[in-house]
Amino acid sequence: MSTWFTADLHFGHANIIRYCARPFADVEEMNCALIERWNEVVVDGDDVWVLGDVAMGQIAETLPLVGELRGRKLLLTGNHDRCWDGHGRRAEGWEERYLEAGFFEIHHGRIEVDVGASTAVACHFPYRGDSHDHDRYVEQRPVDRGRWLLHGHVHERWRQHGRMINVGTDGWGYRPVSEAQIGQLIAEAPQDRAPLTD
Repeated sequence: MSTWFTADLHFGHANIIRYCARPFADVEEMNCALIERWNEVVVDGDDVWVLGDVAMGQIAETLPLVGELRGRKLLLTGNHDRCWDGHGRRAEGWEERYLEAGFFEIHHGRIEVDVGASTAVACHFPYRGDSHDHDRYVEQRPVDRGRWLLHGHVHERWRQHGRMINVGTDGWGYRPVSEAQIGQLIAEAPQDRAPLTD
């Protein structure tokens, strides 16, 4: 059994193709490619942490795509997830729908995860930085106390920035990244790395 990490799939989000220069002609091609690339590396006994922003668009059509993804899927919610607690009362009733779609567990905020011999913080949001030109959701971000952080939210801005490792699909060839790969980055010390090109 292996553990994997990813974020920011944005199933069904047509504009993300243009915003992040994703190499897909349309939403259908993107959705199919994300599922195919996930299933190339993940097997049924694996755990996959999704650090937010799973599905957008027509949610009744896009959220069920989670069921086509292999592995035991654990969601740490992001700002585009309908069940994110940052939405307040609008999030009520949505956790059940995400569980029905194929998630085994749903978490909010930040958690600690084991990555090889290390422990890291995981959150949808980085300590600083954004997919936009200014930092949004500042109150939702973890406080930087010198720990490694696995996150999403920044899309193609970076794969690693110091102690912040962006596990988002845009940084890893539209595939989940393994615990072993992240452990290697941590072992090599803080540095800056650009997204992988596919």
